[in-house]
Amino acid sequence: MPTPHDVTTFEPQDTTLRLPWPFTGRDEELALVRRSLAVGRPGMVITGPAGCGRTRLAMEAIRGTDCVRVAGTPGTRGLPFAAFAHLLPEGVTLHRAVQLLSGVRQLLVDDAQLLDDASAALLHQLAVQGRTRLLVLVTDGARPPGAVARLWTGELLPRLALEPLPREDTAPLLDAGAGGPLEPLAVNRLHRLCRGDLRLLRDLLDALREQSLLTRDADTDERTWRGRVPVTPALRERAAAVLARTCPDEREILDRLAFAEPLPLAADTLDLRILERLEADGLLDVGDDTTVRLAHPLHGPVLRAEAGRLRARRLTGRRRSTASALDAEAAELTRRIERADVRTTPTPVGEWVVAEGEPVPARYAAVRARFSRLRGELREAAAWAREGLAAAPQDRACRTELALAAAQSGQTGAPIDLLAEHPGTAAWPPAARGDLDTALKTLEEAGTGTDAPGTDAPGTDDPGTGTDTTDPGEAHDPHNASDPHNASDPHNSSDPYNARDPYIAYDAVRLGDPRRAVRLLPSDGCLARHARALAGGDGPALDLVAAELEERGFLLFAAEAYAQAVRVHRDAGAARTARTRAVALARRCQGARTPALSGLVLGELTARQRQIVTLAATGLSNRQIAERLTLSVRTVGNHLYGAYTRLGAGDRGALPWLVEQPA
Repeated sequence: MPTPHDVTTFEPQDTTLRLPWPFTGRDEELALVRRSLAVGRPGMVITGPAGCGRTRLAMEAIRGTDCVRVAGTPGTRGLPFAAFAHLLPEGVTLHRAVQLLSGVRQLLVDDAQLLDDASAALLHQLAVQGRTRLLVLVTDGARPPGAVARLWTGELLPRLALEPLPREDTAPLLDAGAGGPLEPLAVNRLHRLCRGDLRLLRDLLDALREQSLLTRDADTDERTWRGRVPVTPALRERAAAVLARTCPDEREILDRLAFAEPLPLAADTLDLRILERLEADGLLDVGDDTTVRLAHPLHGPVLRAEAGRLRARRLTGRRRSTASALDAEAAELTRRIERADVRTTPTPVGEWVVAEGEPVPARYAAVRARFSRLRGELREAAAWAREGLAAAPQDRACRTELALAAAQSGQTGAPIDLLAEHPGTAAWPPAARGDLDTALKTLEEAGTGTDAPGTDAPGTDDPGTGTDTTDPGEAHDPHNASDPHNASDPHNSSDPYNARDPYIAYDAVRLGDPRRAVRLLPSDGCLARHARALAGGDGPALDLVAAELEERGFLLFAAEAYAQAVRVHRDAGAARTARTRAVALARRCQGARTPALSGLVLGELTARQRQIVTLAATGLSNRQIAERLTLSVRTVGNHLYGAYTRLGAGDRGALPWLVEQPA
C-alpha cells in the first residue's frame, strides 16, 4: 500500500567512477559459450531480456582471445553495413564484404536485433561460409532482421536463451556494489523491483548509495534499505511505456494502481474496456485471484513520482490496515510448513510492510523466519527474526529463530545460548561446536525417541493430512507459533520447538543418528524416507529423497542428504555426483554450516582427522590441539600429515580454505 512520499528523483553525478561488478552465477553458461568458440565450432547466438548480462557473458568468453567486435544501433538501421563501417570501405557490395571479412576468425556482434538489413545479410553469409566463429547477442522482445533470426531458426548456430540471474546469484553482486554485505530483505526487494535486470540493479544501487538510503546495521554490519525508491533516469526510461499514455482514463487507472495495487477486478470504478487495452499493451497483469496490478514493479514508483501532491493525496485515500492480511499470509505459510512444502509463495503484504519500514508484528516475523530457515535461507531467517524483535524485543519465538539461524550458520557462544534453555532446540549449541555425541544425547533426553508421531506431521504425501480437517484458527494460528509462553513448554503441540514436533525429531537425521527419528516421523513422509535411507546406508535412496526435498523447497535438507549420500555410495561416480549436487545446493543456503555439510570437503578423512583439521584451521597449534583432545603432540602431527596427503594440501595455511564450507 504505497504512500504519497515514498520516491525521490535521483540524477547521478557524471564524475562517478563505476568499477565493473564481479562476474558471478554464469559458470555453466560461460563454459558452454567457450566450447562453442573452440576451433572447428561455428559459434553461438545468445538471447535474453534486457539487462540479463549477455554482453558481460560474451566479454568473459572472449577474454584473452583475438576477437573483432561490431554492434547494432537504433539510429543506423537505414544505413547499409553501418555496424561494419569501421571494417569495410564505403560503397562495398555484399559479395565484396564477405570476401574482406573471410579472414576474421572470431566476431562478436552485440545488439544484433538493431542491425541494418545489409549488415544482417553479411552476418548470415559469414555463418553460411563457416570460416568465422560468431558470437551473436540478441535482446528479447525486439524483432530482429530476418537474416539474424534465421541464424538459429535455420540451425546455422546453436542458441543459448539466457535467463535473468536468480536472487542467490544477484546477492554477491549487490554486496560488491554496496561496499559491504547487503541485508537479505534488501536484496530481495532490489531483485524483485528490477527482476534481475543488472543494469537497473546497478543504477538503483548507485542511487541508494548517493542518497545515503542504505543504513548500516551495527549488529550485523549489513546494509539495510527501507522506505522510498529513488527514481533514476534509467528507471524513467524503462517506464516510458506507462508515462507515454496520455488518455486521461488510461492514466487514471495506471495511477490508481500505482498508489493502491492490487485492485479487485470487480471494482465498480474500473472500466473493463480500458483494462483490456492496457493488458493487451502489456502494461498490467490480471492475476488468477482476479486482481489487477501493474506489469512491472518499477512502474509504480515512477508514476507516483510524476503525480502532484494533491493527486497523490486523492489517490492514496485512507490507509487500510494490514493486520488481517498479515495473519492470512502467516496462516498460509504455517500450513505449508505442516505439509512439508516450503516452496516460494507470494507474500506481497509482508514484503510491502518491511519495505516501507513499518513495524512487523512479531508473530508474523517468527513464521517468516521459520519458513526461511526451513528453506535454508539462514541470513534471511535471521533478518525476519530481527524485524520481529524490533517490535517486540522479548518475543521468544523470534529470539529462538534468530539463535537457530546462527547455530546452523556455525556460530557458537552467546548468539545461540538461548537454545540450551529449551529441550527441543538444546541439541544445536553442541552441534555447532562439533560435539555430536552431546547433541544427540540432548535430543534423546528431550523425548524424541519415545513420543508417538502426530497425525498432522509434515512430510506426508497427502497434502491434506492433519491440516484441512482442523480449524486453521486453532492448530494453525500463527499467534500460537510465536507466543513466548507457548514456546516454553516442551510438550505444547502448538509450539514448533516442542519435543514432539517432527522437525525437531528430524534433527536427529540431520545430525547423523536416524534410527530414533524413524520411530517418530510419519512413515509415508519425505522426512521419514530420509531417515530410513540414512539408517540403511542406501546411497541411491538418499539421492532420491534429496531430490524430493529440493523439489519441496528444503534446500538445506537436500544438501545435507546429498552430503550424507557421498559417504555411503559404493560407486565412485555416484558419490562425485552427490557431492557436486550437495555443494551446489549448499551454496544457495546463505552460509549454512551444519554437521552434515562438514563432510563435503573433509569427507575422505577419518573422524579423528576431521576433528584435528577443523581445530587446526581455527589457528590452534599442535600442542593446543593435543591438550584439548588429550593426545600426544606427535599423534596430532601424524594425523595432520595424513590429512594433508588426502586433501592435497601443502601446509597448514591451506586448511581454512579447505574447511570453509560452501556459502
